[in-house]
Formats: sequence, structure tokens, C-alpha cells
Amino acid sequence: MADKRILVVDDEEHIVELIKFNLEKNGYGVITADNGRDAFIIAKEQQPDLILLDLMLPGMDGLDVCKEIRRDSAISTMPIIMITAKGEELDKILGLELGADDYITKPFSVRELIARVKAILRRTTVKYEDNGFKFGEITIDFEKHEVRRDGEKVDLTLKEFELLEILIKNKGRVMTRDFLLDKIWGYEYVGETRTVDVHVRHLRQKIEKDDKNPVYIQTIRGIGYKFNYGEDYEE
Repeated sequence: MADKRILVVDDEEHIVELIKFNLEKNGYGVITADNGRDAFIIAKEQQPDLILLDLMLPGMDGLDVCKEIRRDSAISTMPIIMITAKGEELDKILGLELGADDYITKPFSVRELIARVKAILRRTTVKYEDNGFKFGEITIDFEKHEVRRDGEKVDLTLKEFELLEILIKNKGRVMTRDFLLDKIWGYEYVGETRTVDVHVRHLRQKIEKDDKNPVYIQTIRGIGYKFNYGEDYEE
């Protein structure tokens, strides 16, 4: 754990000190910034393992920082937890749509914050041994584009496989329908988000034990989907 570094971005000094103290107490290295522009530069230069990003920042706010990080190929997969004093559903949805991995609202308990940090870092340090991945009774070979269930081959179309792969490799992160549509089908499908829903339905029928009550591919209402596997916050 000691090799994990976290960038804490907040313009309230007492909040930064509180978070820094407790993260270091749990064995994490901590970098800090008090504005969005510096946060983006530090993220580029120092490549932290996770960013705790306040929404309300002077100049470049947290949403803009998140947007710029997701646009930059060198750091686009960097995990981000949004922190804000606002509790409105709209802010949560907007943060998730821009690519935040999680969202915590002030005031928060230190225990909850640390648990969420640990959960995000667990997700993003998944090892894909031999270019494969296993969950439940499903085994995936990304190189061979092969999926097996209890040893039996599961026939997926190319798009179904690509959809499953991008969800797994962004484990725990909410993927919007528009993002999935663009990454897998391309610009000519812009606006046809029903295409994503149809493929998700077919994919669930092939890999879920009960596709009507899916465990692995979860719907985030009004936003999109995420791959869920061992997503609890408890140790």
C-alpha cells in the first residue's frame, strides 16, 4: 500500500490536512493542490494512483479538471473520486458522466472516505494474468477473444465481446451509453444509444445466471452501465 500515491485537491486547507493525515495514517503517499489548474499539471507530471477531487475549486473547477483528465490519453484512466459539499443528484450524475469513478459528499466520515479509496484502488489494480480475467464461473481470454462459462465456450459477437472487455477493464466505473457507443460503434452511431442497450441485454443472457436480475453488468439509471464484481466497500 505504501507505494500508492493520492492527489488531494481542495481549496479548504483544513479539509486537505484532515484527508492527508488520515491517508498517511493508512499508509498512502499524499500530494496536494488547492486549485484545478495545478491539479491537472500535477496529475500529468506525477501520475498519482488516485485523485480526490473537490468540485468547487477556484478558476478551473473539479468537473473541468475531470473532463480534461479524461481527454488526455496519458492519464485518461486515472481513478477520480469527486468530493463536494453539494448533495444534489444533478451534480452526482454530471460527475459520473464526465468520468468520475465515485462520489462522496461533505461532510463525510473519515472511515467512509478511506473505505472508498481502498475500494477504488482494489478495482484499478486488478491483474489480468496471461491476458485473461475470471469472475464467477466466467473465464475470459482477451487475446483470443474467447469467453468460457464453466469450461464451455460462450459464443459472443465481436461487439458483445468488445462491450464486455471495455466494461471489465473499467471495472467499477460508470460507462455512459454515449461513451460506449462512441468507443465500440463509432461516430456514425451517435444518438443510437438503444444499440448499447440491446447488446447489453444479449450479453447478460449469455453470462449472467439470471439476466433479469443481473449481478455483473449493472444498469445505472439514466446514465449507462458498469461492471460490478466484489464492489463492496468493506475490507
